[in-house]
Amino acid sequence: MKNLFKMTLVLVAAALTLTGCDCFKKMAKNRSELTITCTPDVLVLNNGKIAADITAEIPAKYFNKKAALKVTPAIVYAGGVAKGNTLLLQGEKIADNGMLVKSKEALSIKRHVEFAYTPAMLNSQLVLIVEVKCKSGKCKEFSLINANTGEIIGAETKLTPAEYGLVIAKGVNAIQADLDFSEAMQTAANNYKRVTTVVTKADIVYKINSSRVAKKAVETEELKSLKAGVEANKANDRVAQSLYVNGYASPDGPEKFNDKLSEKRSKSGLEAVEKLLADAGLNIDAAAYGEDWEGFKAAVAASNIADKDLILQVLNMYSSSAEREKEIKNMSFVFKSLKTDVLPQLRRAQVVNSADVTGWSDEEMINIIKEGKVSTLKLEELLHIASVCEEVAEVALVEASKSGDARAWNNLALVYAKAGNYAKAVECLNKADKSVASELNNNYALVYAAEGDMAKADSYAANASAEAKALIAAAKGDYAAAAQTLRSGYNAAIVNFQNGNLSAAKKCIASDNSAKADYLRAVIACKEGDVKTAKAQLNSAISKDASLKAKAANDINLAALK
Repeated sequence: MKNLFKMTLVLVAAALTLTGCDCFKKMAKNRSELTITCTPDVLVLNNGKIAADITAEIPAKYFNKKAALKVTPAIVYAGGVAKGNTLLLQGEKIADNGMLVKSKEALSIKRHVEFAYTPAMLNSQLVLIVEVKCKSGKCKEFSLINANTGEIIGAETKLTPAEYGLVIAKGVNAIQADLDFSEAMQTAANNYKRVTTVVTKADIVYKINSSRVAKKAVETEELKSLKAGVEANKANDRVAQSLYVNGYASPDGPEKFNDKLSEKRSKSGLEAVEKLLADAGLNIDAAAYGEDWEGFKAAVAASNIADKDLILQVLNMYSSSAEREKEIKNMSFVFKSLKTDVLPQLRRAQVVNSADVTGWSDEEMINIIKEGKVSTLKLEELLHIASVCEEVAEVALVEASKSGDARAWNNLALVYAKAGNYAKAVECLNKADKSVASELNNNYALVYAAEGDMAKADSYAANASAEAKALIAAAKGDYAAAAQTLRSGYNAAIVNFQNGNLSAAKKCIASDNSAKADYLRAVIACKEGDVKTAKAQLNSAISKDASLKAKAANDINLAALK
């Protein structure tokens, strides 16, 4: 708290004697009796606003009965002035609608003022602009005066409100604006796998109870396609393939007989495949699996048999293969489709090509994007590389969003949020659908809080993450509540700084070597009076992010370094 009027008493009295308004001369001469205080004396940003409580203590026998004063609080900053509500004070012989100040009585006046914050206000002053009116003399109409000297301000003056207003607070602690809401935003997961397995199958079909490979059995389109795939894979050094020939028998004969039959089919099938793929130079494994019950159930389920559900239900009642075999034979007489459509396709040697395909490395994908070939990457590749490389994230996700995938829009919103473009982030979230509902709800809450729209933020907060709720609390100035959840990291450091817990704030960013963390350490060091450390941390921050130099020049929290 300061008695701000006492500082320039001699100068003011001398100036007023020559140039001031008549009814104001004595008031200025006795100015030391007047006390004006502002809490806080360094303004604080909270929830998009800066606020202050101004108190004026007017002693008895001070205010001139024939004087009237208009006092207007104003935030003065580079390129602008934001004015608050004007207070009219009037003496007992002034007929107006202002606050009456009786000459023989002391008066305490308290006013709360608020201003919408803009970043330009970081380096600003809260001033009182004073206008005076007297019943007679030079100031019969309200005249603007220099509150620091008492001189009447003429129309041609070159003085600014910062110069003729009475300064009662300097600068804005805008640390709250440094909260990083994007840190709590949620990324929609991708399904990227660098190594994917592609399985291709083709059947060599046998006649009933036979293991001889007919000529037509190896001339099918399935086998031709499999052969072409094997040859293509062989020419691709990113593909490792393994081939198998698996022999089966249909489950409508004796179990022991079918076991031997499937083994013979695996061998004859292997010979046929080795001949078919002789030029590939691959090792091919063979195995026998006896009766193909799983294949039978799958074939029945995929068939058009009217009572297929009943067939499967009956067969599932038996655990013995002999019993199931008997039931199949019984049903074959009733359901001819089993004999003609289902069982024949199970008498086979199945050729399986299991190919492990190794995709692009992260470095390769980054280079592909930098070369302007982003459209050659697949959706999951784009989502993945965006999650691991910020440098190409925007380009990758813009391309991914062309698919209409909600994950791409959600994750692109994060990219814009990290860049501070929350309006663009909202546009992206609006294009996502409910397939990422949880992430959307959380991220809407955070982007609206970052934009200062607390009503919208609160409408999503109930179902948001605990971290998001804590950040919304911090954005409202409830740092004590936020500290209960935010225990580490950059945002936790800001919360603890605002709570006055500097030790905890430093611990929260002890392992963070980013430019913003260095800058915050400089602010903390200034608060602790450690100017040497503050300078070192600020220099480190600026070396990593040159834009912080301009910010530091206007930051009241770093005033000790100027």
